[in-house]
Amino acid sequence: MFAAAIGAESHFTKTVSESDVYLFAGVTGDLSPSHVDEAFMRTTPYGGRIAHGALLVGYMSNCSTTIVAKCGVLADSHFPVSLGYDKVRFLEGVRIGDTITITYRIQLADAAKARTLAAVEVRRGDGVLCAVASHLMTWLPKFLPHISSLRCNNFCWNSSLTGLAKQFYCK
Repeated sequence: MFAAAIGAESHFTKTVSESDVYLFAGVTGDLSPSHVDEAFMRTTPYGGRIAHGALLVGYMSNCSTTIVAKCGVLADSHFPVSLGYDKVRFLEGVRIGDTITITYRIQLADAAKARTLAAVEVRRGDGVLCAVASHLMTWLPKFLPHISSLRCNNFCWNSSLTGLAKQFYCK
């Protein structure tokens, strides 16, 4: 079941808009001149404002969601929860107005740990590689046995809660 997910791939294409960058700056409080001061950034090698690296990681998460539809039988019985992004590197700037494509490809699957590892790339429309990362997900069973609790990949499922009140407790 987990091995069948290896090779699954998802893509997301987006033109990075000025409103994307300004809204992200407002939400995060990251008002660095590299993101909001066009006059200053024109004097740099970038030639203009660039998107936040963390915004690019946010775009990566689109693919970590859409990959589920491409995981077949694994997605029928499990749902993913992100464990995090590793080895994130920003290789080139992404300017406001650039169209980028994120490619997310599952490279490894570990059934014993119920995890997948994906390689993520962000490329500008001109083909230049701008960012890379590895993404680790755990896959939790959709249908749990009828027991009071079940330990699962650093989370403890409390089955005494129902509906939307069900929670994962990190221990």
